[in-house]
Amino acid sequence: PIRINSFFRCSALNVAVGGSGSSQHCKGEAIDMDATKGVTNAQLFNYIKDNLEFDQLIWEYGTDKEPDWVHVSFTDRKANRGVILKAVKGKGYIHYN
Repeated sequence: PIRINSFFRCSALNVAVGGSGSSQHCKGEAIDMDATKGVTNAQLFNYIKDNLEFDQLIWEYGTDKEPDWVHVSFTDRKANRGVILKAVKGKGYIHYN
């Protein structure tokens, strides 16, 4: 069980939310989601990591035990890279580990 927080974004919305100029959301290739009904975001992240094909999987902020939400992308235009990242807020910037 998941709740989709963000899927396709037009370029104006992507700018308004501070998205990357190359965001896969603008191509309809990415979603941001939250787990629901007794499942944690960490469990959702780990399930995707261990069982599904993806282009990018991002642990979005939160703590070392629980992300605030999970970002995942998939593309059929090229080979999915299987990139796993963790988004961390810095002083006025976002860093991806």
